[in-house]
Amino acid sequence: MNGTKQSTLVLTAALCCCMIALLPQHILANDNLRVAYQWNEIDFEFPSEAERQEAIATKRYIPANVIPVGLEVYKKRLFLTLPRWKEGIPASIAYINLNETTTQSPRLHPYPSWSAHKRNNDVEAPEIVSPFRIRADRCGRLWVLDTGIDELLGNTTVTSPTSLLVYDLHNDNLLRRYKFPADHSKENSFYANIAVEDTDCDDTFAYAADLGSPGLVVYSWKQQESWRVKHHFFHPDPLAGNYNITGINFQWDDGLFGIALKPQADGYATLYFHPLSSLNEFSVSTKVLRNQTYATDASNYHEFKILGSRGPNGQAGVAFVDQKTGVIFYALPNLNAITCWKTSNRAYTIKSLGRVYMSTVDMVFPNDVKVDDESNLWVLSDRLHQYMYETLNRNDVNFRVLTATVKDAIQNTACDTNIKPLPDIITNLGDILRPSTTTVAPKPGSSDATTLRPYIGVLAIVLLFVSTTFLSSTVCSRIY
Repeated sequence: MNGTKQSTLVLTAALCCCMIALLPQHILANDNLRVAYQWNEIDFEFPSEAERQEAIATKRYIPANVIPVGLEVYKKRLFLTLPRWKEGIPASIAYINLNETTTQSPRLHPYPSWSAHKRNNDVEAPEIVSPFRIRADRCGRLWVLDTGIDELLGNTTVTSPTSLLVYDLHNDNLLRRYKFPADHSKENSFYANIAVEDTDCDDTFAYAADLGSPGLVVYSWKQQESWRVKHHFFHPDPLAGNYNITGINFQWDDGLFGIALKPQADGYATLYFHPLSSLNEFSVSTKVLRNQTYATDASNYHEFKILGSRGPNGQAGVAFVDQKTGVIFYALPNLNAITCWKTSNRAYTIKSLGRVYMSTVDMVFPNDVKVDDESNLWVLSDRLHQYMYETLNRNDVNFRVLTATVKDAIQNTACDTNIKPLPDIITNLGDILRPSTTTVAPKPGSSDATTLRPYIGVLAIVLLFVSTTFLSSTVCSRIY
């Protein structure tokens, strides 16, 4: 038996060497993102300097109170949401022109205009009150999820019902305003994220996540109506509610937050989702969600699937799926990191997640993630926890927008689409070579070679695979 064990170890070592030849070199995150824009404080392109000073004097504009929370990129404009969490927010959506920007700290233009953010009187709310997340669809429309809440961290006032505002990005005209019905807003409801299923421009669906009273609102552009979906998977995990970011410790019990869509061949999409205070990822087909009768019936419970866990400190905020690679990107505030997962991967574990970027300097509280139509990844970090629980230092860079191509961002990570997964026969070598717990004593006259005969076949297959893969990859690398 000792000889058998030694031979098995030798065989294992040989196989490991072969496997190493298959592995890509330097399987580490590249941290390829670069800082494109950064601000100590957010400033706006006022019509004149006199108007800026007047806005400051009247406290209509308080620079220290402005924080960017959401991000979107469409064509050559980069949009930021600036929710009215405190007083002194002159515009709650603004943009910069990527072609005309000559500084890393550009002033922002209000979207769609200054007038859309101004109150005309004490009774009537402005056109846009306080959005958190926005989404530009492939049809040239900007979907704005407006909470309607003014001064969330101060003198909280519900100025208008939660609404969807949809703008035409070709001319910036308001196409539609849809106010959520009263039964969509429960006690503690707070809609903070949106995803848009835009395969058919005339039959588009929008999904809005309620983190305060966990639920999902489905809105049909064609039908101009909405319905609210409930599920246990939308609720926070009480064991995942602690956050410690750059020395600031706090607890959140936020439910459904991260939602991201991946179109499927059946004409529907997979909605990947998770509560903010949770380590787990879930999914459901929009075939379920788009059927109002079935979506709102408890019999759909098992249509919702759990995929796996991101592990310790793996609470994720927003998520976004790159349609070309099928890679989903996550913002992980507890780790000051962006991670990814290849949706074609059957396993959802810590090992199957890739680290795209991590930094306690320029990635402190990543708050939004998007991929534009030119396959560029964009990330917004904003020190939200410090803004909420302490004070931002105006002498520090507090807000950053980082970017890279998707290809560069995922290169040499577990999400790299150029790296093919090892076949099951190699993945399961540990089980193949592990001695059986029900060992049968060898027959008299048997030898180690006889005992190892099954392994020889395995080794032959592995060596054949290794040589074929190695030659193929070598030839391909020379061609491409």
